[in-house]
Amino acid sequence: MPVIQLEAQLSSAQLLQAVEQMPSEEWEGFVKRILLLHAQRSATHLKHTESELLLQINRGIPPELRERYEALLAKRRAETLNSEEYAELLRLTGQIEQLDAMRLTALAELARLRQTSLAELMQTLGIQPPDYA
Repeated sequence: MPVIQLEAQLSSAQLLQAVEQMPSEEWEGFVKRILLLHAQRSATHLKHTESELLLQINRGIPPELRERYEALLAKRRAETLNSEEYAELLRLTGQIEQLDAMRLTALAELARLRQTSLAELMQTLGIQPPDYA
C-alpha cells in the first residue's frame, strides 16, 4: 500500500487531490470506508433525532393540567361553571391544543424520517387517534 504524505491541515480540495493519487484498488476500499463513516454518522444523528421526537410524542399532557381541565369540563357539563372558570377552561383548552399540535408535528417529522405514512407510524407505535378524529 503506497503512503501519501500530507500536511497536517488540509482543505477538502487538498484531500481530494491526495485521494486522486491513490491506485484504483486502494481507492475503492477508501470510498467504501468513507461511505461507512457517512452511514455511521447519519445513523447516530438519526437515532438522536428519533429519540428526541419520541420523547416529545410520549410526553403527553401534564397530569395536573389534565385533572384541572377535566374538573372544569365536569363543572361545565353540570352547568356550574362561573365566568372565571370558563376563562380558565378556554386557556387550558388552548394549552392542550398546543401540546397536541406539537405532538402531531413530532409524529409527522418521525414519519418523514422513517419514510412512512403518519397512519402507519401511529399504528406501529400503538397510538390510537382520538374518537372525534
